[in-house]
Amino acid sequence: MERGALKSVFQGGIGFVAAAVAGSILFAQAPATKAPRGEPIKPLAPRGEPIQTLKPGTQPTNATAAATEAPKKAGMQEVGFDKLAGFNYVVPEYTGTTPPPTPDTNQIPATIKAYDGRKVAIKGFMLPLKVKEGKVTELLLMRDQSMCCFGAVPKINEFLTVKMVGDGTKAVMDQAVTLVGTLKVGEFSENGYLLGIYQMDAERAEGPGL
Repeated sequence: MERGALKSVFQGGIGFVAAAVAGSILFAQAPATKAPRGEPIKPLAPRGEPIQTLKPGTQPTNATAAATEAPKKAGMQEVGFDKLAGFNYVVPEYTGTTPPPTPDTNQIPATIKAYDGRKVAIKGFMLPLKVKEGKVTELLLMRDQSMCCFGAVPKINEFLTVKMVGDGTKAVMDQAVTLVGTLKVGEFSENGYLLGIYQMDAERAEGPGL
């Protein structure tokens, strides 16, 4: 082989080796990259509403606090005999020998008259007046059991005259029940006799055994 050709081969071999060495160095210096494993960690979503710092005398307004409050039925208000009987009402005397006296209609406080026509829930004791097919359709709802058990006459603001809407309700004589319905406030009479100042059209009765 001629010297010129041998020289070309030798130089070509050295060039190949040099290129291979340079490539290996560059490969060794390149940073190793790893394939991602799974999805990246995401920040946690907020849990509920932030805790509020309350000033003295203020009430919590967040949804958690609202959920802990006693549930109230929409459109209905609880009214007790502590309010209904919390004022003095003088019933005019009537012996039957003279024309019935006209009651003083200004004795019921405005705060009590405000319940007129409103849907309320009132707790008391039953005294059935009318029963149809085993269900009580008309009754008195009284503040206590004195009239039921001992025949004591309640004050005129210590009972309601109640008519049940629909088929009536089961009689419960020994435990307090709650009647839910529309309350009527105002004097009502029959044949000149003042019968009461509270009436109710009751939708249902709630309590033990009902």
